[in-house]
Amino acid sequence: MDAFTQEMQASLLAERDELLKKLNSEEDNFRQEALSASGRDSSDLASDDAAYRKMEALNAMDAKRLKAIEGALKRIADGKYGFCLQCGKKIPEGRLRAIPSAVLCIECKTENERLGR
Repeated sequence: MDAFTQEMQASLLAERDELLKKLNSEEDNFRQEALSASGRDSSDLASDDAAYRKMEALNAMDAKRLKAIEGALKRIADGKYGFCLQCGKKIPEGRLRAIPSAVLCIECKTENERLGR
C-alpha cells in the first residue's frame, strides 16, 4: 500500500470512529429523553416528536456516510481504492483528499448528475 492510500485509510478510520461515537452519543441522549418523557404535556411531546424526526434524518445521513466509509475501507483492503467504479480510471488525489470515500471520477460523477442518477 502506498503512502497516499495509507493516509486516506487513516483519515477514513478516524472519520468512522468519530461518526460511531456521535451515533452512540445521540442514541444514549435519545434513550435518556425517552425515559424522562413521563409527566410532560402534549405540546412538549409534540416538540419531542419533531426533534426525534430531525435526529432520525440526521442519523440516516450519518449512516449513509458510514456506509460510504466502510465501502472505501473495503476497497483499500481489496486493492481497488482510488479507481472509478464506472469507468475504471484512477480518481485524482485531489478529489480523494476532498472526499476520501469517492467512488467516481469527476467526469463520471458529472455525467451521472447530468443524467439525474
